[in-house]
Amino acid sequence: MRIAEVKTYTMGSPWRNFVFGRLRTDEGLEGIGEARPVNREEPVAAYLEAIAHRYVLGSDPFNIEDLLLRIIRDDYEVPGATEMTAIAIVEMACWDIIGKALGQPVYRLLGGACRDRIKAYANGWYTGERTPETFAQAARRVVARGYRALKLDPFGAGWGELERAEHTRSVSLVEAVRDAVGPDVEIFIEMHGRFTPAQAAALARDLERLAPGWIEEPVAADQPGALAQVARSVAIPIATGERLHTRAQFRDLFALGAAQIIQPDITHCGGLLETKKIAAMAEACGCLMAPHNVGASVSTAAALHFAASTPNLKILEYFNDFAEPFVEQSATGLPNVRDGWFPLPTGPGLGVTLDEDVVAAHPYRRQHFNLFAEDWHRRQAKTVP
Repeated sequence: MRIAEVKTYTMGSPWRNFVFGRLRTDEGLEGIGEARPVNREEPVAAYLEAIAHRYVLGSDPFNIEDLLLRIIRDDYEVPGATEMTAIAIVEMACWDIIGKALGQPVYRLLGGACRDRIKAYANGWYTGERTPETFAQAARRVVARGYRALKLDPFGAGWGELERAEHTRSVSLVEAVRDAVGPDVEIFIEMHGRFTPAQAAALARDLERLAPGWIEEPVAADQPGALAQVARSVAIPIATGERLHTRAQFRDLFALGAAQIIQPDITHCGGLLETKKIAAMAEACGCLMAPHNVGASVSTAAALHFAASTPNLKILEYFNDFAEPFVEQSATGLPNVRDGWFPLPTGPGLGVTLDEDVVAAHPYRRQHFNLFAEDWHRRQAKTVP
């Protein structure tokens, strides 16, 4: 069996664009991959086209390790976000083909199920005015849908250090959410790499009484030493990893003891195999996995197969219950969250089928995802799904 065709699609939404890749073999089997690049949609699509012609066409989809080795080694430069995202789209499409060829869901090919359902936490639910009342009302809606865990970034356009009034305002938003959902719902605090170690630690100390499950990316993603400094000075677990792309980058986190919760994004780490290797490193260091998942239905399906087969999984992120319906509808077959849990995927391969009509109806949008611009937050407050 050989890969005979590679086709690329792009779908747009108000704040995300998605890049899809479809592989077709000479035996007629198809595999789908997908990622949401962050402000990198055009280069990811272009690199996907480039590697298709250099390496993918004519390859055996079962030989994933060989294909990835040739792409990374023979293109010579150390791969970054763009390259590893395009590679991930190809890689998950290969797994989809393998599963279909063997009549098995992908998680059974990755070691089998470690659990019979996968806990999910809600994200994307708090787009609105940054007031305690707005955040509390939105959090109640999340819990009413059955979620028992949720994440929020209460810091607006904050960066570096916060004025004292803004520090207090941000903590008050978390306090309002805790009061709204009660003591038994998990709350995770996203910091998006915003702060100096001192500012992150000061916020963490004020948030401790609200019992968050973690603070996420409190300092810049490329500063593992600063992250370790925060970890040593706070009692709340540290989570990070969505902006790291290879197991070598994660090695530094483990060596420094800089985080307890590891959050690679399968779609930005070269796919399922690389992320499984990162999970094995994390398990050896006593760390739990909480994969970053901000894609549409195909990449969420891949994340579910990873989650099902990974012993040290904690929880999986999910946005699309609080987004435009067409994002979920871009592929059929994804199981729905029920009372805060995903059931295991069914069907061979990834278990989803791309709906090309939905993708075509929502073309690429020229946009700039910028968490650190006040006008971006004002626009988001007006576009609550």
